[in-house]
Amino acid sequence: MKPVNDIKIRLTGARPQEDIREMLREALERREEWKAYFTENRLTKKENAEALRNYTALRGVVKTLQWVLLDPKVEHPLD
Repeated sequence: MKPVNDIKIRLTGARPQEDIREMLREALERREEWKAYFTENRLTKKENAEALRNYTALRGVVKTLQWVLLDPKVEHPLD
């Protein structure tokens, strides 16, 4: 893996804030769907792992999008 400073990216502009807010709304909805799927169904071990993995990943997505939108409740998305 390359050191972070060696990764070259070209920023051509930021996404509009409304696009980020829409993505946050969708991530919140999907997170709740996975949580409901996990809690309201009798799952196999494989289905259980998939539900928890997706729910956990979406928690990170939500936190990161909130951080990008400068939500004061989120100090740092990696904490």
